[in-house]
Amino acid sequence: MSVSGQVYVQKSQQGGGSPMIRGFATNRLLYTVDGVRMNTAIFRGGNLQNVINLDPFSMENTEVLFGPGSVIYGSDAIGGVMSFKTLTPQLSLTDKPLVTGKAVTRYSSANKEKTGHFDVNIGWKKWASVTSFSSWDFSDLKQGSYGPDDYIKPIHVQRQDSADVIITQEDPLTQSPSAYSQINMMQKIRFKPNEKWDFKYGFHYSETSPYGRYDRNNRMKNGTLRYAEWNYGAQKWMMNNLTINHKGNSFMYDEMTLRIAQQSFEENRMDRSFNKDDRTVNQENVEAYSGNLDFTKSIGKKNTLFYGTEFIYDDVKSNGTVTDISTGITSPGASRYPIATWSSMAAYINDEYRFTDKFTAIGGVRYNQFSIDANFTQNLPYYPLPFSSAKLDKKSITGSIGGVYRPSDKWVISTNFGTAFRSPNVDDVGKVFDSELGGVTVPNPNLEAEYAYNFDLGIAKKFGEFLKIDLTGYYTILENAMVKRDFQLDGQDSIIYDGGMSKVQAIQNAAVSNVFGVQAGLEIKLPAGFSISTNFNYQVGEEELDDGTKSPSRHAAPAYGVARLNYKVNKLHLQFYANYMAERKHDDLPFGEQKKVELYAKDANGKTYAPEWYTFNIKAMYNLTDIFTVNVGIENLADMRYRPYSSGISAPGRNFILSLRANF
Repeated sequence: MSVSGQVYVQKSQQGGGSPMIRGFATNRLLYTVDGVRMNTAIFRGGNLQNVINLDPFSMENTEVLFGPGSVIYGSDAIGGVMSFKTLTPQLSLTDKPLVTGKAVTRYSSANKEKTGHFDVNIGWKKWASVTSFSSWDFSDLKQGSYGPDDYIKPIHVQRQDSADVIITQEDPLTQSPSAYSQINMMQKIRFKPNEKWDFKYGFHYSETSPYGRYDRNNRMKNGTLRYAEWNYGAQKWMMNNLTINHKGNSFMYDEMTLRIAQQSFEENRMDRSFNKDDRTVNQENVEAYSGNLDFTKSIGKKNTLFYGTEFIYDDVKSNGTVTDISTGITSPGASRYPIATWSSMAAYINDEYRFTDKFTAIGGVRYNQFSIDANFTQNLPYYPLPFSSAKLDKKSITGSIGGVYRPSDKWVISTNFGTAFRSPNVDDVGKVFDSELGGVTVPNPNLEAEYAYNFDLGIAKKFGEFLKIDLTGYYTILENAMVKRDFQLDGQDSIIYDGGMSKVQAIQNAAVSNVFGVQAGLEIKLPAGFSISTNFNYQVGEEELDDGTKSPSRHAAPAYGVARLNYKVNKLHLQFYANYMAERKHDDLPFGEQKKVELYAKDANGKTYAPEWYTFNIKAMYNLTDIFTVNVGIENLADMRYRPYSSGISAPGRNFILSLRANF
């Protein structure tokens, strides 16, 4: 069922609400595009920058790898890996050029989405090219009619006659500001002179319009809105990557792949307090360089060896300015990050040994050395930092061992024990920002890497050709977990920030955090083209606080899942499905989340909590011809007003979708 067209948008846009994978939020995940890891220096795995840059239309396939993937991928791959592979230029198998492509247009009502996309592939016998372009335009997102009133903010700020004025919206369900637009471009060239060598060059570019961050614009102070504006500027991402693949039969390898990549990131944040003239702007630029050399070697008929090396270097530039909007005068200001570099060098080896036709064992080890060199000199005039620089030079060794047992073609039993790590980045060590109302996060140069120890056991069983079930249980121990805690800066527990006294906080290594849970799936094939499928996730997490007490972990979501009823006959494919999430009571919220009134609803006692929610949805896909396909759907049929866990913006209300696709 095609659900293409929406950039990973507005559901996870605002400082939270990121998708969860087996118990860890996406800042414990690693993203790769065409085998190249996304920037690590200041953007955690699930950060908006990594999510919003991706174009779903240009994806050839997406692979989700559950559990720790440090042996192959290195830092950040604690909760899992999301590996995106974009379109590969296709060669012609005949003397005639191969010309293929697609065009897509889409509209959705909840945010007046207007989307357009096209891609075209031209291939000859040795050369091929693929070109892709996508454009999106979204208005402010409208939430549902039935749900907690705490999610409704029927006001926003407008600048009128040199003054900030609070405007009451005509439609209180509109979440303003949340509108934005985006373009994505991709160009790939492939040269394959023979069966042994394959060269691919890829260019990617993504740019968004400026847009408001809804949850920050929702903050209150002294009974009125705190900010006149809290916006992101245009976010830009560019990647150049070259992949060289060689197949041989040498002593060293059967297949070698070299990936060299350069990435440029740009983002900025701007905020101005209500009825104040000073606009603060923080801009970040990151240049990221990486190289991966991977080998595959078969040893006999049962043993396959995978090994390789990796090098990453990220150069971070950050600056701050303050502009008086009444005079237009701009002066230097505090930056969000230090001037810094982040680098990583690694080597790994992984072995897959097939003992019998029924049992295969897999094991590996990785050595990783990472370093940070940060200079805080530019911020010393603005904050009482007791240090001017920070340097980290650490190493880690991770490993994994597991096996897959297939007693018959109907059974699969798998298990794995693995370790993983996430090294501190410049965001963890050096940022300064208003993390919550009345709090400011400051640098902490003494961070250590966090380490995970994970065990999982999975069972899948097919009953004939009509029923398939799978069940996986997992347990993860996260040591030195990086979490935000109260802090002191040169002996001070509070400092002046953004014109007010703010409690000092910093990212620190907690003692330990545990997450355990189960993931279950069911697929049933019924007569006459019907089928049923469902997926369910349940996880529990806790972390140790400074005083030794326990707090629920933010990185373990409430129970959630999806159930689907499918009908497929000839050219028609129908799907009726329900998404749902369980309630998270106030006492079960993480300690640091309980005071975030702009994110959560309030219970009968006036305390924050995350209400349960569910949506009913229906979609249809019909092949009009061999070329044209139409998709129609209604999401959130009951027009429920809800928020994914920890999100700062509500999901769409009742949403009508129409999409037309042409393949040629």
